[in-house]
Amino acid sequence: MSGITTSGEKKLKLFSGRAHPELAREVAAALGTELVPTKALDFANGEIYVRFLESARGADCFVMQSHTAPINQWIMEQLIMIDALKRASAKSITAILPFYGYARQDKKHLGREPISARLVADLLRQAGADRLMAVDLHTAQIQGFFDGPVDHLFALPLLADYIGGKVDRDKLTVVSPDAGRVKVADQWCDRLDAPLAIIHKRRDITQANTILSADVVGDVQDRVCVLVDDMIDTAGTICAAADALFDNGAADVVVAATHGVLSGPAADRLKNSRVSEFVFTNTLPTPAELQLDKITTLSIAPSIAAAIREVFEEGSVTSLFEGVH
Repeated sequence: MSGITTSGEKKLKLFSGRAHPELAREVAAALGTELVPTKALDFANGEIYVRFLESARGADCFVMQSHTAPINQWIMEQLIMIDALKRASAKSITAILPFYGYARQDKKHLGREPISARLVADLLRQAGADRLMAVDLHTAQIQGFFDGPVDHLFALPLLADYIGGKVDRDKLTVVSPDAGRVKVADQWCDRLDAPLAIIHKRRDITQANTILSADVVGDVQDRVCVLVDDMIDTAGTICAAADALFDNGAADVVVAATHGVLSGPAADRLKNSRVSEFVFTNTLPTPAELQLDKITTLSIAPSIAAAIREVFEEGSVTSLFEGVH
């Protein structure tokens, strides 16, 4: 008989960049393991150096990095980590992006614009990633930008179950902040057995985070409205949507979003908003100035850990999110 047979077992190794190590440690704890020790530093000119302090040869490697600010630095660090693992003879490399940077640039609105979400996928593939794992992509089409398997995880069960346990469901109305989120809002309605309302927004496509007007479609009079979205950046549009709901007679407004980007004026807008509670997951770190009583952060780590285990054991990630698409 030709060839050599070994009795070696499969190895799972979890790596984290420096963008959001707290989440990575939670995921490692949920898996019952520890993060691989890593040396990472910045040279004086801003170049990044990474070296792993354990062998990765023959291992199934999972590289976590959430693309928070400064976003370009952390994307570059993840690419360098993937390249290092490829050159260290890793068996497989899965890039885990709790928050996928540049996801909003997934199509061309005007001539001579880039499709940056596709560029990020190409960079990850070229660096050596065999697989992507991400939480609540801005649009599902981004899965098609990566030439390989993509595991799309959802925060809806986590967020909806939290909201459903706090709010009187007989008074609850789920509100989509725009037409693009209606499908997701419908899933919330199914899970919470609640009616749907929609904010019809007119945007200025030449200005980011800017809306011209917001009209409410649906009955929100004396209702507790749950505004659902995938991300909140400067919070201008979501606070304007909440104001429109209050102006139409809503008794209360709660905001639930997967990614709390919370850039620039977001801190002041959230503090001054009439919204009673903002609920996020910890796909991104919450800035210190936003540790407010009205902000609740739920951990997405158990979902990511369960997905990692399914991938490693060649199970089904889809089975973790039955009924959520």
